Amino acid sequence: MPFRFITLFFMLLACLGARAEEAAVGYVKTVSGEASVTTGQQRIAAQLGTPLYLGSQLKTGHKGSLGVTFKDDTVMSFGQDTELTVDQYLYAPSQGKLKLAATLTRGTLNYVSGVIAKLQPDAVSVTTPSGTIGVRGTQFVAKVEDSTP
Repeated sequence: MPFRFITLFFMLLACLGARAEEAAVGYVKTVSGEASVTTGQQRIAAQLGTPLYLGSQLKTGHKGSLGVTFKDDTVMSFGQDTELTVDQYLYAPSQGKLKLAATLTRGTLNYVSGVIAKLQPDAVSVTTPSGTIGVRGTQFVAKVEDSTP
C-alpha cells in the first residue's frame, strides 16, 4: 500500500510540473464571429477565457474578430481573416527575463504595449512576411495582405 501511495505522489508531482511548464501566457478577452485558437494539434473555437500558450496560433474568419490580453497586460486585437502565432513569451520581470515575439501571417493587428515593452522595448517583436516590427512605442496597427492568388 505505501508503494502505491508513493508512486501516486510522484506521478502527481510530475503532472503538476508539466502543467507549470505549459502555463498560459494570456487569455481571450473578446470574440466575435468565427475565431479559433490552435495549440499543438488541438484547435478549439475561441471563447472568453480561452488560454493562450507558447506556439498558439490565433485565427479569425471572414467575419470574425478577437481580442487577447497577455500576462504583462499587452493587448492584441485582430480583425477579420487574421492569423498570428505566439512564438516566444517570457515574463519574469524580477529576474530581468522579458520577451514577446509573434508572427503575423495575414490580417490586421492592433497592438497596445504591456509591461514587457515598457521595461524593455527591444524585447518585443512582431514578424510579418515582409519584415519585423520592433516595438518602440506603446501602440501600433499592422496589416498584412493575403498573398495567395
